[in-house]
Amino acid sequence: MYKLFFKRIFDFFISLIGFTLITPVFLLLWIWLSIVNRGAGAFFFQERPGKNEKIFRVIKFKTMNDQCDASGKLLPDAQRLTKVGKFVRSTSLDEIPQLLNVIKGDMSLIGPRPLLVHYLPLYNDMQRRRHEVRPGITGWAQVNGRNAISWEQKFEYDVWYVDNVSFLLDLKILMLTIKKVFVREGISSDTSATMEEFTLK
Repeated sequence: MYKLFFKRIFDFFISLIGFTLITPVFLLLWIWLSIVNRGAGAFFFQERPGKNEKIFRVIKFKTMNDQCDASGKLLPDAQRLTKVGKFVRSTSLDEIPQLLNVIKGDMSLIGPRPLLVHYLPLYNDMQRRRHEVRPGITGWAQVNGRNAISWEQKFEYDVWYVDNVSFLLDLKILMLTIKKVFVREGISSDTSATMEEFTLK
């Protein structure tokens, strides 16, 4: 009953209340990032697959500028990640705008993270099951390593969550997420400023 009905009600009201309370922080970051991103804007929009692989546009605060090399190609993530952006990312403040995705119904507070659309053909049957629920701002994989764990382990955590969704589990993940934000663990992989690309092995 929670998974099919009450989870959505919980998501909507908690996100609406939360977004209302942090509106001053939202506006401050909007202005701050608009300045430091040198004309690249404060928001990052990208199409992501949601529940049942339905495509939606995720919104986050933009933590990298759009600087290019001499040939016009974007510089590597590590070089485009600004000092302000690094702070915003490490404190997970870049996730705040996704509360709007939750209010709209594209996302949930808790669930597998929405990944890139071009990963869809790469999933095996087990990995594809992560799309049986709405993607989340945080999730079981995030509180168990986030970007520091392997893709295989991440997908195992995602599917485990799909099979074990409950109100108590969601509360546990929320509490662990708050702890992770303060400890700042698993923000990046061992070899990349963000998360390495998922490829078919």
